Amino acid sequence: MTDRHRPTLATVAARAAVAPSTASLAFSGSSRVAPATRERVLAAAAELGYAGPDPVARSLRSRRSGVVGAMIGERLAYAFTDPVAVQLLDGVTEVLSPLGVGLLLLPGDADRRGPTVGQLAHVPLDAAVYATCGLEDDPALAHLQRRGVPVVAVDGPRVDDVVFVGIPDRRGTADLARHLAGLGHRRVAVVAMPLRLDGTRGPVTADRRARAHYRDVRERLLGVEEVLGPVPAVEGASNSVEEGERAGRALLDVPAPDRPTAVVAQSDLMAAGVLRAAEGLGLRVPEDVSVAGFDGVELPWLAPVRLTTVVQPTTEKGRVVGRAVAELVEGRRPDDVVLDVHLSVGTTTGPAPG
Repeated sequence: MTDRHRPTLATVAARAAVAPSTASLAFSGSSRVAPATRERVLAAAAELGYAGPDPVARSLRSRRSGVVGAMIGERLAYAFTDPVAVQLLDGVTEVLSPLGVGLLLLPGDADRRGPTVGQLAHVPLDAAVYATCGLEDDPALAHLQRRGVPVVAVDGPRVDDVVFVGIPDRRGTADLARHLAGLGHRRVAVVAMPLRLDGTRGPVTADRRARAHYRDVRERLLGVEEVLGPVPAVEGASNSVEEGERAGRALLDVPAPDRPTAVVAQSDLMAAGVLRAAEGLGLRVPEDVSVAGFDGVELPWLAPVRLTTVVQPTTEKGRVVGRAVAELVEGRRPDDVVLDVHLSVGTTTGPAPG
């Protein structure tokens, strides 16, 4: 159909015998339009083949796009394979979908954890959810702030003009470390998520930890060291079972006197990898080595094993983020929120071997 013969809102209004303004309100779902009138307008639109007002023109008039960007800290597959990311995004959409707001995933690529400034420059956003594991010093975040796009940061960073929704990462891992210390463990090691954005890996020294780009990784390391002092740590290239297994093997494939009696993984996925590494090396869990994680996600394929972990309310965190976004879009500045965590003791931790 040519533009000359394409139906318009005015022709729909004429067919329905209402004013164009009434037809516009009917399409927007306004409660100011009686249900019978709305049905008449929609029926007229269906007869004429009219799909509705041009969303681009509507966004120009309202100065809103109806789109909230979700910046995730990995490639797109991460958003659908990491249980924490899935639960978080589910909580966000549970709140935003009934409000008619669309969630646009903005992933990184093979070389970068998160979208670039160039990728963001042409995307119209009413607000953004910054869910990149507390990534700090990110030019993309600075770009959104310069544009005046309201931002909710999940787990960090904590900066001015950005709403923070997170958990007490340091206290959570400190509680876990106290649990292990109470079981007699003194040789404890950590399997860490990536510390730096640039992809470099190396020994997790105090200096490297202090320069970590990811707030939650740094806080979870500090929580263990707060209780046990400096501990050996191996950094994974990603938050995955495979990287947990690689790091776990590096820590556990050593003679018993030097082998850690307990391993704290910074996520449940990585802890599952450590369990796999222990099994491959013929080590019993928890008799030979205790293993613990963080997040509290459902890993049914581990059954009957129950992972000792720090449980965070990930779906509720997503709902809180969604409500904060809704307030920001309406021009209000919500308070920062820190949700609580708790230790869940499973079957993968026990007394330190003699």
